[in-house]
Amino acid sequence: MKSLPAPPPDPVPLPDAHATGLQWRAADTADVGAWAALIARTAVVEQPVWYEKAADLEQILQSSKNDPAVDTVLGFDDAGVPRAYGRVAKNPDGDKAFGFACVDPAWQRRGIGTAILAWQEGRTWRRFAEDPGPENTPAEQAPVPRLRLFMEEKMAHQSGLFGARGFEVVRWYNEMHRPLEGGLPDVSLAPGLELLTLGPALHEAARLAHNDAFRDHWGSEPRDEEAWRFTMEDPLHRADLSTVVRDTATGEIAGYQIATFDPDAAAARGYKEGYTELLGVRRQYRGRGVASSLLADAMHRFVAAGMDVASLDVDSENPTGALALYLKMGYTAVNRSMAWDKVLPAE
Repeated sequence: MKSLPAPPPDPVPLPDAHATGLQWRAADTADVGAWAALIARTAVVEQPVWYEKAADLEQILQSSKNDPAVDTVLGFDDAGVPRAYGRVAKNPDGDKAFGFACVDPAWQRRGIGTAILAWQEGRTWRRFAEDPGPENTPAEQAPVPRLRLFMEEKMAHQSGLFGARGFEVVRWYNEMHRPLEGGLPDVSLAPGLELLTLGPALHEAARLAHNDAFRDHWGSEPRDEEAWRFTMEDPLHRADLSTVVRDTATGEIAGYQIATFDPDAAAARGYKEGYTELLGVRRQYRGRGVASSLLADAMHRFVAAGMDVASLDVDSENPTGALALYLKMGYTAVNRSMAWDKVLPAE
């Protein structure tokens, strides 16, 4: 059997200062403002659907599962301005790590993105070596280090970079919009089910419903209490637009719809978008109109809140038939994105 090479040294070497023209170190709380400004400068040119703001970066630095001292890097120019960043995130028992990065448009095409990817691959190796993995898993069945990246289809320069490093596209996603002018679908719940606004008292029940609903979804991993708290405390989260469907007989959450609204994106794009961040229905409640009722209710709430468009993102191979449901309810695809994977080391 072919043996795998040993993981890279600990700590993983930072990108080379001479080759990149930048000085590298881990991010900390004092960097949040300048870090967010770097991402915003990049977003002005690349126009992503969403990008991290200062409040998101503050959450990242608070994670108990991903230590910013070793899982983030910032590259600074001679004036002390951050021009590039990278980070790796992984659940301790997860079968993959996720990579995030950006390079200031004025500093692109200098090999900096390649240097960050090399660092991310090394850090991913270390995370798999350090993390215990699922309990009672035999060593021969331990997950092989895997790094996953996401990008929008329109960002062709990233495709070239990822492909050159040996990453391959493993999944496609569709961003879908549904205009809210004109008629809206009715909310029609089956007897024995009730729709409720998602308040704090329902947060834990909604988390358990999410983990159950997504256990058969490709690439999904359970969310623990901290991860769910970050979801509920996301700066864009709109509790008033988020709902659950509850079984009146058992009190169990049958399904849920978690919505966000980005005022900055609304100002930049000229329209207000109510976004369904998460939508899930437990297996035993599927086929009873729970998802369609949640989406219909969301549309009515979005209109009442002054939104112009309802939107969401869906895995093109979703096993529950979600894409067909969204098309039936008037959503159309407006943008595509993809997940890229690299198993480390590449065969």
